[in-house]
Amino acid sequence: MARSDPDLAVLGTALKGKRALVLGIANADSIAYGCARVFRRLGAELAVTYPNERARPHVEPLARELGAAMMLECDVSRPGELEAVFARIAQDWSSLDIALHSIAFAPKADLQGRLVDSSAEGFAIAMDVSCHSFIRMARLAEPLMTAGGTLVAMSYHGADKVVPNYNLMGPVKAALESAVRYLAFELGPKDIRVHAVSPGPLKTRAASGLKDFDLLLAEATQRAPIGELVDIDDVGLTTAFLATPFARRLTGMTVYVDGGLSIMA
Repeated sequence: MARSDPDLAVLGTALKGKRALVLGIANADSIAYGCARVFRRLGAELAVTYPNERARPHVEPLARELGAAMMLECDVSRPGELEAVFARIAQDWSSLDIALHSIAFAPKADLQGRLVDSSAEGFAIAMDVSCHSFIRMARLAEPLMTAGGTLVAMSYHGADKVVPNYNLMGPVKAALESAVRYLAFELGPKDIRVHAVSPGPLKTRAASGLKDFDLLLAEATQRAPIGELVDIDDVGLTTAFLATPFARRLTGMTVYVDGGLSIMA
């Protein structure tokens, strides 16, 4: 059965007047771009980042299409760049409502090898970029979310169950999901809600680094109850929902957007 595309017009302007920072757009296939596109369609004002000058030609036209108020370079592994992004937001906007973290990285040798063989350096890099940078983002966002807000990180089912070839990213994403729960507890009194969104397999540049990823996609299609792969707009719709008043009493959750794949034994 073919899935119909969502008519975002019927969702109204649930994010009208909100200001959203989206970290992690690399190209038009990025999950971060899908989320930014839905945020914008629902009325949010956007600031977006690109990781480096090599990615800029791919991100710049997307930022223009989105009408982004800011497009800022940010490699979270380079000292000071994340802080510079938030300094610019504080200067131009003075407040922030939504911050999305869609960034993950591990050195190829560690990502494609066994966890038991992973290097301490590679594991530390993966943890810093994929997990601790979200914590740093939350720390920088907190003083700008004076009227409350929503923080979202992107995870994957390999955080909870063993997914062959996901290797060291499984423990790293498990740490990320745990961090989400602790941040939700710590920031809840300020009405800042924190979530992880866990998409099913998607054809993104980051995922292409996983060994036998095409087999994972094929298996997901066969096993998911809905019988189709999710796309970046599906992830964007769920992420946007979490940032709207419709989800105002939800926090600390890992929300699966995978066509039901995660419920299957």
